[in-house]
Amino acid sequence: MSTAGVHGRSAQLRVVSQRRSVGTHLVEIWRYRELLGNLIQKELKVRYKNSALGFVWSMLQPVFLLVIYGLAFSILGAGFDQFAIWLLCGLVVWTFVSTACTTATQAVTSNSYLVTKVRFPRVVLPLASVGAALVHLMLQLAAFAVVLMVLRHNVAWDYVWLLPIAVVTITMVCAGIGMLLAATNVYARDTQHLFDMLVLAWFWLTPILYQYQRAAVYFTAHGFPSGTLLLNPATSVVITFQRAIYAKSSVNGLALLPDGSPFWYLRNLLIVFAVACGIFLVALRMFDRAEANFAEVI
Repeated sequence: MSTAGVHGRSAQLRVVSQRRSVGTHLVEIWRYRELLGNLIQKELKVRYKNSALGFVWSMLQPVFLLVIYGLAFSILGAGFDQFAIWLLCGLVVWTFVSTACTTATQAVTSNSYLVTKVRFPRVVLPLASVGAALVHLMLQLAAFAVVLMVLRHNVAWDYVWLLPIAVVTITMVCAGIGMLLAATNVYARDTQHLFDMLVLAWFWLTPILYQYQRAAVYFTAHGFPSGTLLLNPATSVVITFQRAIYAKSSVNGLALLPDGSPFWYLRNLLIVFAVACGIFLVALRMFDRAEANFAEVI
């Protein structure tokens, strides 16, 4: 191929990568919503390719975890009443966070054949990864709901209405982070390996295996504000799930969660959502700048 031909193809691939405003970028994503949907379907099909049960595996995971953790903590004698349900409230959220961010980080590099040959806004690639993870989250929540009905576990209906808001909030968080990591990973391939390490630290900074109130007491004792853990965007979502599904803020005198009204949890979710929207918009601008040279770098 001639030098002119190479430059011509690079210029063509950069057409959709010219500097755009955030509004223009959002409109472009909406225009390519059908492609986004197709990419989500592709990710879902690839994950369970040649699998006999397919999506059923996603629904079986929370049931399997509930049985395993219930048995483990019964033997160990640790935890508290219905600890497995408490734990699963956080693990379902965390599975979505880790899966969405990890797959989004590799979304551009793993689809290099599309990036170098097809003209489309590359930002739909990490968004498709987050969308596929969101589908799995919905399936797992449906299975979790069936388990709760079988066990006749009473949820806190006064707080259940917060769950859709919590899901939207954590989806925005993952979308923003996913776009930033996807763009960075094109230029620095160690990003995906670094994130694998950071996600482990992020997990332990989220009150899943321990109680939020216990962490609050620890921070207060060491001179930090009791709400320090709320700086972690996943915390507000996890404790909302725990409060709504586990339905109790304390067990046998053991404080688990802040004994706040639904609006205390709503306030925290809205703060995280606002910050997540800011991160999302910044990520769009940064992705837009990085996208111009994706075809050449890959």
